[in-house]
Amino acid sequence: MSSLRRASRDPHHAAGFTYIGLLIAVVVLGLGLAAVGTIWRTQAQREREQELLAIGREFRAAIASYYSAGAHQFPQEIDDLIDDKRFTEPKHHLRKLYADPMTGSTDWTLIRSNMQGISGIASSSTATPIKKAGFEADEEHFDEATGYSDWQFVYVPRIRLKHSIAVPPPSD
Repeated sequence: MSSLRRASRDPHHAAGFTYIGLLIAVVVLGLGLAAVGTIWRTQAQREREQELLAIGREFRAAIASYYSAGAHQFPQEIDDLIDDKRFTEPKHHLRKLYADPMTGSTDWTLIRSNMQGISGIASSSTATPIKKAGFEADEEHFDEATGYSDWQFVYVPRIRLKHSIAVPPPSD
């Protein structure tokens, strides 16, 4: 029994337990930091998604404004939304050319309408979206997207008839 008491009082033996305890603490801390990093990355991606939705809606509204301000034409270049020179005093449908939050650059995919001009934009990112539901009515198809490039913000003009057309009843 005396040899057992001597081993527990040995400073080298106590240092071994301290070392193992320190290693366990480092592993637990590392796992905690990894979990926090994952949560932070996911939250940052959700915020970029919200920013993409807001910017995409601004581009769609700017294209609609450009279309209705002139002779029902789509812009030929993206810069036409910032500085519309079709009038004596240029109009500004968009304040600035926003960067794509998913890529960090202005490398938007331009959606052209039968060679009539730019009718919409989309992100050039093919990363998988986190958001899968809860989109606005004109963005319902976003829930089927496999990449952010599938989130296409397109302006579709609504055709309004100025006069109602009377259809005569069928003759018997």
